Amino acid sequence: MTKQAIQLGLLPRMRVLNTSEKEAGQIYVPTVNWTVMVAVLLATVGFGSSSALASAYGIAVTVTMFITTLLTFFVVRYVWRYSLAVAVAATSAFLVVDAVLVISCSLKILQGGWFPLVMGAAIFAVMATWKRARELLIDHIRRDDPELMPFITSLAQDDMAHRTPRTAVYAVANPDTVPQALMHNLKHYQVLHEQNVILTVKFEEMPRIGDAERIELTPLVEGFWRVQVSYGFMDQPDIPRALAHCSLQGLSIEPGATSYFLSREIVVPTKGAGMAHWREALFAAMSRNAGSVADFFKLPHNCVVELGTRVQI
Repeated sequence: MTKQAIQLGLLPRMRVLNTSEKEAGQIYVPTVNWTVMVAVLLATVGFGSSSALASAYGIAVTVTMFITTLLTFFVVRYVWRYSLAVAVAATSAFLVVDAVLVISCSLKILQGGWFPLVMGAAIFAVMATWKRARELLIDHIRRDDPELMPFITSLAQDDMAHRTPRTAVYAVANPDTVPQALMHNLKHYQVLHEQNVILTVKFEEMPRIGDAERIELTPLVEGFWRVQVSYGFMDQPDIPRALAHCSLQGLSIEPGATSYFLSREIVVPTKGAGMAHWREALFAAMSRNAGSVADFFKLPHNCVVELGTRVQI
């Protein structure tokens, strides 16, 4: 679930280790594993006995059952596309039973039932903060960076920039604005690569996407392409492998002659518009400790260039 939440943009990147060559879903997430271990030990010591934990366990189970049944209504209505009457009939009886169980267990909130509620609220706050802050960050980039098409059109007509015979892959969140790394290359080094790929990665709300549908390639101007790589939330991201399929659409990317340019935003919490100051500070801390983009997307370490940018949200 943690891996799927990462791919859906609800949690920062974490180190994910695959423990099986046959089972894609058999993974180990060290950060989550150690966090759960510490939380279990603290809960065990804090409650002192299994009978004291019973109240917390009852609230956790009954609320989970209620939420699951509630979500079933949306699946029946909007995914399976049954009528409203069928969706209500299929879930209302279960909702009533689950609601009765939740109400009966709510009498134990002060005896320990508060514990799973506080944990759930904390996890929700983390996920909501990360998602909202990423949206604000992308809006900031879209607002302050120049539009891509006019910029690269002028570059294609300019013969002054020195072109190096390599491929530059610029990983960006917003494909409609100029990557910071591209502007740095032109400003500081006055270099433009012969092939420039504006890369975005999109995680769909489906388990897997086939290789035939993974790549969406769009030629822009001479020397520039926009590539969108799509993954399902159960897929293992592998950008070099995905880009190899571009040759089927007319863009040949030589692995040994490719550089990957990544931007790392250094978030500076500020008072004012955006989010509450504590949420901005939380996002800044999560952003600093997020896992490496290069590791997450399996980029070759000797071909990666990272650039940091200070951003206020």
